[in-house]
Amino acid sequence: MSVNKVDLEFLEIKNRLNSIDLPIVDLIVGIAEGGKVPASLIAWILEIPLLIIKINYRDDNNKPRYEIPMLLKDINIPANVKKILLVDDVGVSGKTLKLAEEHLNNYEVTTMVMKGSGDIVLFPEILTCVNWPWN
Repeated sequence: MSVNKVDLEFLEIKNRLNSIDLPIVDLIVGIAEGGKVPASLIAWILEIPLLIIKINYRDDNNKPRYEIPMLLKDINIPANVKKILLVDDVGVSGKTLKLAEEHLNNYEVTTMVMKGSGDIVLFPEILTCVNWPWN
């Protein structure tokens, strides 16, 4: 069975990022693997530090690999950080974001995804799979 995917270009993503009010935060945390590029773009736009937390849950075909997400590599948050923007490409079940938020429970965390469910959703109108320009 073939799944129709929406094609998104970097310029479209950049324009959407520039059209929203990104929160004022001290740190961007991207969730690897899918959130690495979106988090990098946002960190670059906001000119603030970026860290990557590695959580693995879904495979390249968006099927769960494990019963629950697995933390594969944690991060060390600098002492001066209070507010974090947690970024992933897609929020499907919310389980990956929830696990990451549990590891960041001492901070004020805002979640952001390119599509799906989060505090900030860059493309809320997209309900199908996406061909991301970085894949």
